[in-house]
Amino acid sequence: MAPDVETVVVGAGVIGLALARALALAGQEVLVLERHGGIGTETSSRNSEVIHAGLYYPFGSLRAQLCLPGRQMLYEFCAENGVAHDRCGKLLVATTDAEIPKLEAIAASAIRCGVDDLQRLTADDVRAVEPEVACVAAYLSPSTGIIDSHGLMQALSGHISNNGGQIVLNTVVTGIAAEPEAFVLETMSGAEAGRLTTRNLVLAAGLGGTELGRLLTYREGYVVPATYPARGHYFALDRAAPLGSRTAATAPSGPRRSHRMSGK
Repeated sequence: MAPDVETVVVGAGVIGLALARALALAGQEVLVLERHGGIGTETSSRNSEVIHAGLYYPFGSLRAQLCLPGRQMLYEFCAENGVAHDRCGKLLVATTDAEIPKLEAIAASAIRCGVDDLQRLTADDVRAVEPEVACVAAYLSPSTGIIDSHGLMQALSGHISNNGGQIVLNTVVTGIAAEPEAFVLETMSGAEAGRLTTRNLVLAAGLGGTELGRLLTYREGYVVPATYPARGHYFALDRAAPLGSRTAATAPSGPRRSHRMSGK
């Protein structure tokens, strides 16, 4: 008996949606299952929305190898699909002379990984760009940006639908079994239990990925990576932000930019 669906993706966060879009564009019949009532309501909507320039990743790591081409693809996708974004740039600063060696080490590592647009700034250069920043030296990363993550996910979901895929919300996967010709999924939508078979299964369930993976007995040596949650802290100002609130002067060899500080 043929499976009900060619490919099921579990999880409608940004990763699941991007995977489902790629599969649908490749001609596969794709069904996305999401346990919540909307797409991207967990990790994908609780992040800094930064487009990273690839400054801090170890040379040769997958992060270093994938960040630069991924960054460019993301900017192109945003431009082509009307997703709000801003290639605003970022300042990396040394506030004392003792921090300059660390600043230079970060820049050298980034350049080794292929980041080719860093611009060295003096303290005067930085004050011209952002008077509220006090430092002794800095680098400008023009490729760092910010993105509307919700707009990105809406665009991805539109591509899925336009290419014949479906997204089903409020559906929890409660069981997974591997049979010779298909994966069998047990589901729960409200109080209604269901059963679904699929030839291909992609688990993109974010924080629920480990739990779902452990429901599945697949093959000898199949190991499910553990989840190690980490929590970031975000703060809200009750007044206008001092950074980026003034018109930025032209940095050496660079266009006018405002800057938003970020972790990567």
